[in-house]
Parts: sequence; structure tokens; C-alpha cells
Amino acid sequence: MTSTPKYGRFIAFEGGEGTGKSTQSRMLADALRKGGKVVKVTREPGGTPGAEAIRELLLHPPGEGWNARAEALLFAASRSDHVGTLIRPALAEGTWVISDRFVDSSRAYQGGAGGLGDEAIQALHQFGSDGMRPDCTILLEVDEARLSERLAERDGDTSDAIGGRSIDYHREVARSFRKLAEADPHGFRIVDGTGTPQEVHARILDELRPLIEGEAA
Repeated sequence: MTSTPKYGRFIAFEGGEGTGKSTQSRMLADALRKGGKVVKVTREPGGTPGAEAIRELLLHPPGEGWNARAEALLFAASRSDHVGTLIRPALAEGTWVISDRFVDSSRAYQGGAGGLGDEAIQALHQFGSDGMRPDCTILLEVDEARLSERLAERDGDTSDAIGGRSIDYHREVARSFRKLAEADPHGFRIVDGTGTPQEVHARILDELRPLIEGEAA
């Protein structure tokens, strides 16, 4: 008899620009694969052909760019396609999904720093993606001085439409992420993103150990 594979787990990395989400997503995926798990690494906005097309519109907008509500709608549309086309099917097959950003980025950027409010973002997410939540959200935090160094190393004099916003905007994003995490200690794990990638990776594995070992059990 062929056994039905266990339902996969969904982990999202969150944080402001330059906190190391992409690097840590890849490192976690490698560690999980070494443990025998099937893993899919994805990102938001993006992850599917349709969502990647919307990503391009968001990060390199035409004309004068999008107003706050249009931007939130585009993120929600991208996420809806991502969830329906990639995330839910992968989880149903027993795959672990790791996403560089998910809905809490919209809550922090558009809802918090953008002034739309959490209720509006949550309503869009409920309609577009049935309110889906990760099994665990890792919030990476790095102090502002170190972030400035990382962004200079990463972007030089160029940045996209969101990454290039004012320092005050990005400070509010960081405050919004912290508020979301503190309001949901069961769903979030706050991880210090300073130090070498290996040091941060070790902290993440410590936080995720109950989820990983629980699956193994």
C-alpha cells in the first residue's frame, strides 16, 4: 500500500530591505533537504509566471507609479496567484515551502508605512488567498546602521520603486513588522539578523527546531 505523503509546512521570511531574507531562505532550504525533505523556495511578489509579471509592474512601475491602494491590490493579486498555483499544491504534495516574504510584508509596507491600515490588507488577503498563514514566520531584524551598509553593498546607487523610498518610510516598516510579531508570538519568531550568514542560520534552526522535529516525529 502506498502511504499518503504528509502535508508540507510553510515558512515565510519577513523583514525590511537588506535583512538577509533571500540568503537565509536558501540556507534553510539546503538544511531541510539534507534532512530528507522536499523543499520549494519561492518569493513575493512573484513565484509564478503571473505573479512575476505583476512583480515587474510593482518594482518598476510605469509613469508616475501606483497609488497606495493600487499597489496593495497588485500585491494581493500576485499573492492570490502564488497561493493558488504554487503554494497550496506544493504543500498538498508534502513539499516544504519557504517564501521570501508573504502577506506580512503587505501588512507592514502598505498597511503600516503606507497608511492603509491592517484591516484593509487583511480583507484583501482573505478575499484573494482565503486568509492563508504560514506555519511559522521568521522576522529578521538588523540595526539601521548595518542595514545601510548592506543596502549600499547590494544596490549601489540603484534601487527599485519600493526599496528606494525614504529612510522614514523604512523605519515605519520596521516598526510595523515588530508590532505584528509582538501581537502574534505563536506565529512569529524574531531572529537577530546580525553576524555572519552561518550565525544567523544557526539561530533560525534553533527557532524552527520544534516544527522540524515535530514533523520528523
